[in-house]
Amino acid sequence: MKLKDRVHNWMGRTGCVLLLCTAVAASVNAQRVATLRATTTGKEQLSIPMQTALDAITTLPDSSLQLVEIRDGKKVNIPFQISSSANGRDLYWQIIPSVKTNHVFELVRVTAPNNFPVMQAGKNKGALTIGDNGKELLQYHFETVYPPKGIDTAYKRSGFIHPLNTPSGHALTRINAPDHYHHWGLWNPWTHVLFENDTVDFWNLKDRKGTVRFSGFNTVEAGTVYSGFSALHEHVVFQKNGTEKTAINEIQTVKIYKAQPGDAYYIMDISSQLSCAGSSPVLLLEYRYGGLGIRATEQWDNKNSTTLTSEGKDRKGADGSTARWCLTQGRLGNEYGGLEMMSHPVNYNHPEPLRVWPENMNGRGDVFLNFSPTKNKNWLLEPGRSYLLKYRFLIFDNKLTGAQAEEAWQSFARPPKLIIQK
Repeated sequence: MKLKDRVHNWMGRTGCVLLLCTAVAASVNAQRVATLRATTTGKEQLSIPMQTALDAITTLPDSSLQLVEIRDGKKVNIPFQISSSANGRDLYWQIIPSVKTNHVFELVRVTAPNNFPVMQAGKNKGALTIGDNGKELLQYHFETVYPPKGIDTAYKRSGFIHPLNTPSGHALTRINAPDHYHHWGLWNPWTHVLFENDTVDFWNLKDRKGTVRFSGFNTVEAGTVYSGFSALHEHVVFQKNGTEKTAINEIQTVKIYKAQPGDAYYIMDISSQLSCAGSSPVLLLEYRYGGLGIRATEQWDNKNSTTLTSEGKDRKGADGSTARWCLTQGRLGNEYGGLEMMSHPVNYNHPEPLRVWPENMNGRGDVFLNFSPTKNKNWLLEPGRSYLLKYRFLIFDNKLTGAQAEEAWQSFARPPKLIIQK
């Protein structure tokens, strides 16, 4: 069954999003609520996702608002999205690459906004598929997936992304690799953990010390600016007495931003909010890998793919170095593509240590990438506190230059500042 035939907008049990879109021409009945100004360099080649707190601007209901951009003296309605949570409403939109440096937007009050194309988010066979224009961009597996028949079922896992696809449909991730059955595409366990006077491993599943499980959706959103989800992951300890206990609760939030017509890339944000599940602290011990990792496509090896970090390291020197971003790209069939993963400055131990497999891995140079904040020091999670890790991925066809990778990180870490005039 094709994605467009099976996808439906599906809301999580507690979250909701109001999808607001507008027509191409601004309404003559629009009343300005506020002006939002942003400054860029005018040399950008990539779109910039923008976000601001809406309740600080207006208390008008979502259904009476739309966003317009002033272009050459004309008001042009643009896609925007309002997301609601316990913390209030947030307004999302994108700044499209332009030679101009001053960008002016108006939030206006209208009576009948119309629709822009909406991205997709739909459940099918235990996975949530995120798509755009009928193309599958990723699948998030919320039901448990088992390893191939005949392989120890201890390797089973839920709460992971696979495939993560390029815009043209090439899978960048891999699961069920015979050399590492515990590698699940794009996933997020910790390897060496001290919990209640015992060491736990949530990564190497065959050791039967722990695992990470999907526990429920907070939100699933499908809009004109982004589509994504927020899910609870439980980091579960298998105790020696045969019982289980959750050590860490993690809220993982994923947003994929809608690409513009003709773009050969899209942007994905992943954040992890970590907190102790009970009254016991959790010490993430120093170890050479752990956290958000990617087992890359089996198509890549040391002959047809390259790695570059923000500090100029190639694959030979990347492992153990620290970086703001890491770019890996290579041959995909008869085409080319790749991904850039970026660490936000708010992250623990930023710029973050990298775990990158050596060039001779498995004799052919299989690719594995990991931002590992505990690679060179411990990280204590204390009860009653929450800890945030923020990452951005640029997923692309063709090739990306180091300058473009740096531009993408700059807009992630230092987005244009907004001046808001009510």
